[in-house]
Amino acid sequence: MIELDRPGIQKLVDNNAGSEAVRHAYIAQAEGRVQSPPVAWLDFKAANGECHVKTGYITGSEGFAIKIATGFYDNPERGLATSNGMLLVFSAQTGEPLAVLKDDGWLTDLRTGYSGALATHALARKGYRDVLIVGAGIQCLHQAQSLQRLAGEIPLTFKIWARHSDRAKAAADRLSAAGLEARPVTDLQSAAGAVDAIITITPSKTPLIFRDWVRAGTHITAVGADCPGKQELDVDLVARADLLICDLAEQALHEGEFQSAFAAGRVAEKDLVALGHVLSGAHPGRLDDRAITIADLSGLAALDAATALTIVQAFRQQTTQKVKS
Repeated sequence: MIELDRPGIQKLVDNNAGSEAVRHAYIAQAEGRVQSPPVAWLDFKAANGECHVKTGYITGSEGFAIKIATGFYDNPERGLATSNGMLLVFSAQTGEPLAVLKDDGWLTDLRTGYSGALATHALARKGYRDVLIVGAGIQCLHQAQSLQRLAGEIPLTFKIWARHSDRAKAAADRLSAAGLEARPVTDLQSAAGAVDAIITITPSKTPLIFRDWVRAGTHITAVGADCPGKQELDVDLVARADLLICDLAEQALHEGEFQSAFAAGRVAEKDLVALGHVLSGAHPGRLDDRAITIADLSGLAALDAATALTIVQAFRQQTTQKVKS
């Protein structure tokens, strides 16, 4: 059985392979080729923390994964990482454990970056350049790097907003150090109305972006809401959108960004399109350069399974190469 810690996992990551694995997982989910029971969720209000347990299997793949992921949002004030957790991988043929990936939540952060970038790149209007990232945590870097990789040689400009301006500046500095063009902004309303795409990555429980702030043609990828009670977008903004995309409709309406609009009777399941259908070409996605599009990504166990299997495969390849040499 393979057992790896975070540094060992990071040495094996191939971003192209990981992004493609996530793409195929979205398509498999949309086409009904995934087994995944409801998410188990624990709330630690006193510590401003939460824990998710997800498990998923993509039909025909070698194995399935069980993921334990935590998010404790006061940790940065203690000098600790917000995310933590691990992934357990089992054979889908024998049930034997294949790997224990003690990633400290890093693979979740990585695949979330791939996911947001895939949605943003697929749904933003052609020629998009200016991107606003709302939130200054680790996802800020993952989203920006993953999106720039998909954009290729077209240089993107990232504006970073956070509740605390010093954190926005620190995040922009991290992006700049990674070779990306980034700067902090303090006026969220003005920034939201002057970009091609917005990515929200906060644990907010109250709306941050409002209907009248967003200009025609804007795409929004909402990543932060992944459990009951979270909300980053105004209900009127969600209801106004011309196209609503999600990773999984049932999850989006009860745990994701669309839960508030659904509870208010402003959005129904029939209004939602699966991201996997857009990525496969079964749905055309954006049809109009003036359309407002929103993607609600609350996270899928299939993405965790797909990402974990790329690490297992990379480890085997590395081992084989060492033996041959």
